[in-house]
Amino acid sequence: MPDEPRRPPTSRLSRTARLGGLVAGQSARWAGTRAANLVRSPERADAATGERTTALAVELVEQLGQLRGAAMKVGQVLSTVDFTALPEEERERFKQTLAALRDDVPPLPFRAVEKLLREELGTRPSEVFAHFEEEAFAAASIGQVHRAETRDGTPVAVKVQYPGVAEAVETDMRNLTLVLPLVKRLAPGLDVKALYGELRERIAEELDYEIEAQNQRAVARAHRGHPFATVPEVHTRLSSRRVLVSDLLTGARFEDVKRRDAASRDRFGEIVFRFYFGLVKYLGRVSGDPHPGNYLLLDDGRVGFLDFGLMRVLEPGYLESEQRIARAVEARDADAVHAALGAAGYLPDPTTFDPDALLAQITAMGAWYLEPGRRRLTPAYVAELLDSTGGPRSPWFEQMRRQTIPPQALLLRRMEGLVFATLGELRAKADWNAVAREFYADAPPSTALGAAEAAFWAPRSAAA
Repeated sequence: MPDEPRRPPTSRLSRTARLGGLVAGQSARWAGTRAANLVRSPERADAATGERTTALAVELVEQLGQLRGAAMKVGQVLSTVDFTALPEEERERFKQTLAALRDDVPPLPFRAVEKLLREELGTRPSEVFAHFEEEAFAAASIGQVHRAETRDGTPVAVKVQYPGVAEAVETDMRNLTLVLPLVKRLAPGLDVKALYGELRERIAEELDYEIEAQNQRAVARAHRGHPFATVPEVHTRLSSRRVLVSDLLTGARFEDVKRRDAASRDRFGEIVFRFYFGLVKYLGRVSGDPHPGNYLLLDDGRVGFLDFGLMRVLEPGYLESEQRIARAVEARDADAVHAALGAAGYLPDPTTFDPDALLAQITAMGAWYLEPGRRRLTPAYVAELLDSTGGPRSPWFEQMRRQTIPPQALLLRRMEGLVFATLGELRAKADWNAVAREFYADAPPSTALGAAEAAFWAPRSAAA
């Protein structure tokens, strides 16, 4: 990544040229490697393939990072994927490089966003804020964040959308159909079509900061005074469609938390689990982007949660249908699992599915939180579970191909998967089944954090 990033290309031609060049160049190099491997020893051929895969990974990250927008979003999503085609010694390093797209994106110079900021604020930042730092302290795929101070002395974070990023998104989404086959080389078990569909749905929501502000206000209001989770308050008067101003949170980022002792990681992981599953249970909302770049460990031990650009409000009664599935699995009642999945919309033609096979599939896929007992999750465990239950190696693969995911469940499944991957990266330990049962079976609190959480929500639930 260059130290002084230029404004990302916004024209259709220039963005297409970037990704088209990547695809053409890498495809030619892969063809050359395969041809050369025909006359190499098996050991040398494996080494050459590993080297080519690593080179692809490096170039892919560089190009996605420079383009920002929908292109960079792919890299952020992939930071939670295990790249089974990479040599084992390269996997963790590559995932750390992808994490840079999530946590350490080079911001644009202030001059590149100044005009947009003035248009949205109606005047110069210096006339709106008592203090405004022109150098951004954080950046992501859609925008970057500047520190500022309001006229009344409140420290705030000012998120500014990149100029031209909205116009570039449609081009990116078309171009990414070219890049996804390269991604498939790195992670053969990844469903790239599903990834593409998720990105299309998400990007449109994230481009409108007014939608994000509405979501964030609702979640922040509900969590005021929460014992271990906090959400920054939005400054509505200063926010607009392309600028979002909220209270400034400072704390340790995910990569720092990963290096802490086991007890700290375990507590952090349980908080992450409880926050996102709690959104579903207590607020009827699903966050579609719970990736590790969106939380901070604050000095007082609480965890701050950020980014509510994609959030779905569940329809009344839908949560009960998901809880019914989990309770049926727990009871090992195959007929009840079959009936619950059919009622929720997962089975296009329920009569074609065997109840026992469905029970075995769901039990295996959700083993990490459906099986009792304390378990320390690891990246290897996450990768193996996903590969053995969700990919071609799964004994239920053909059965799964005939299933569907109802629209209401799309973000739920994504949330669940990203929380699982996050806990694996943390190597967090807990009885995840005992914690999960608080959410799907209304079980009593199983930990001290659970007791504090129940005490917080009890009067609010009674009032509702």
